[in-house]
Amino acid sequence: MIRNKSVGFRVSLSDISIKKEVNRYLLVLMVVLGFGLQSEGQADVMKKDEGSWNILSMVTFQRTFDEEFGIDVEKPMISPLIQAMNGKEIVLEGYIIPLTGKIKQSHFMLSKFTQNMCFFCGKAGPETAAQVFTKDGKKIPFTDKKVRVKGILRVNITDVTSLLYTIEDGVMID
Repeated sequence: MIRNKSVGFRVSLSDISIKKEVNRYLLVLMVVLGFGLQSEGQADVMKKDEGSWNILSMVTFQRTFDEEFGIDVEKPMISPLIQAMNGKEIVLEGYIIPLTGKIKQSHFMLSKFTQNMCFFCGKAGPETAAQVFTKDGKKIPFTDKKVRVKGILRVNITDVTSLLYTIEDGVMID
């Protein structure tokens, strides 16, 4: 038993341990509720995101030895959602990363992030970029503004020398 002389009350050690236990349960409850609200918020973001970067980010990488190159490589392990999108028409919103200077082009990279934060600069993962081949080879003018591209998604999980995602028959949309 602990007695606080200045206030004149007594607290037993069992009261303190009960309070600690209650605080622990409250902390666990707050964490669980916080994750639930975060998941709900992420679902809202995914609904609002007409593009599919949120789903395309559901990939992990497993380090494996590549016999052909004689080095360890990161092999993508994609989610079933990504697999289900393979071969389907999708919309991605992002930034053009030019391959041949800042001119019109029919083959370019589309990045979820601006060029100074993109995968090629080492600031993001390979799941944040897709190469785009435009429909009928139509040349798209370069812009540093965000664009929206619609096309057929092709997912590459076997060729380590190519990008993970390709958009075929890409067209710009408003």
